[in-house]
Amino acid sequence: MKRFFSILLLAAYVIFLAGCFRDGSAPETDTELFVIGFSQSGSESDWRLANTDSMIETFTEDKGYDLQMENAKQQQENQFAAVRSFILEGVDIIVIAPTMEEGWDTVLKEVYDAGIPVIIMDRSVNVWNDDLYLTNVGSDFLGQGNRAVEWLEGQTEGEELKILHLQGTYGTTAQLLRSQALEDGVSAHDNWELAGQICGDFTEAKGYEAMTEFLSENTDFNVLYSENDNMTFGAIRALDEAGITYGEGGQVRIITFDATSAALQLCFDGKVDLCVECNPLQGPSVEELIRQYRAGEDIPKQVYIEEALFTKDDLTQELIDGRTY
Repeated sequence: MKRFFSILLLAAYVIFLAGCFRDGSAPETDTELFVIGFSQSGSESDWRLANTDSMIETFTEDKGYDLQMENAKQQQENQFAAVRSFILEGVDIIVIAPTMEEGWDTVLKEVYDAGIPVIIMDRSVNVWNDDLYLTNVGSDFLGQGNRAVEWLEGQTEGEELKILHLQGTYGTTAQLLRSQALEDGVSAHDNWELAGQICGDFTEAKGYEAMTEFLSENTDFNVLYSENDNMTFGAIRALDEAGITYGEGGQVRIITFDATSAALQLCFDGKVDLCVECNPLQGPSVEELIRQYRAGEDIPKQVYIEEALFTKDDLTQELIDGRTY
C-alpha cells in the first residue's frame, strides 16, 4: 500500500512540473541579470583606466547586472563592430564612451531601430537627431577650459603670455572644447599669443615626443596648457631634459587637465600650477540614469559630473593619498 501511495505522489509531482513547463521554458526568476553592452574607447591614460574600473565596480552581478565590455583601443571602427555585436546579442542597454564625435549616425540609427536605448558617456556624439541616444553623461569640457582660462587671467594680469598648447586626440570632445576655450581666451587678450599647438594624443609617450620635437626649435613660451595629465608627464620629462624650469618660480606655468593623484602630487610639490579636474568615476551616475530609465522616469538629455580646480593651496597630502585614481 505504501508503495502505491508513493507512486501516486510521484505521478502528481510529474504532472505539476509538466504544468510549470508546458511552454517548454523554465519559470522566470528574480535573478535575471540586466545586460549592459559597454563600448569603451580605449585604455590610453590613467584617467581612462579609472573610468573603466568605475564601470566594472558599479555594474556587478550581485547588483543584478551583466556588464559586457569591449575595448576599442582608440579605433572608432572597433566601436562600431562592438555596438553591432551588442545589437545581435540583444542587450538591454548600450553605453558608449565614443572615440570621436563624428561618424555615429548610421550605427546609432541601427541601435535605435533595434529598440535598444543608448547612453553616451564621457565624450559626446554629433548626430543629426539626438533622439538616437537616451542621454549623455560626462564632463563639461568647455566649462573646464573656460575655468582654466579664467584662472590664468587672474594670475597673470597684464603679463605678456606665450602659451604652448599641447592638444589631445583630434576630433574628441575633450580636445575640441578645451581647445576652443583656450583659443577664445587668446582671442580676447591682446597680450596673449599661442607659441604653438602640438598633438600629444592623450598619451605620455606622445606628449614627450611632441614636446621634445617642439623644444628642438623653440623654447620661447611661458605657459603650457596641456589637455591631459599623461601628456603633461611626458612634457615635463622633455622640459627637464631641455633644462627648462616650470611650476612655482619656474620659467613656465603649467595647466593640466584630469587631476589624477600623480598630477595632484606634482601640484602639491610646486611643479604644476593648476590641475583641472575631469572626474572619471562615472559609473554611479550611469547606474542612476539606468535606474531612472527602468523606472519610466524622465531623464535629462545632458548630465554633467561635479568637478573642481586644484592649486597647491587647495591640496593636502591626505587628500592626494586618498584619491582613487
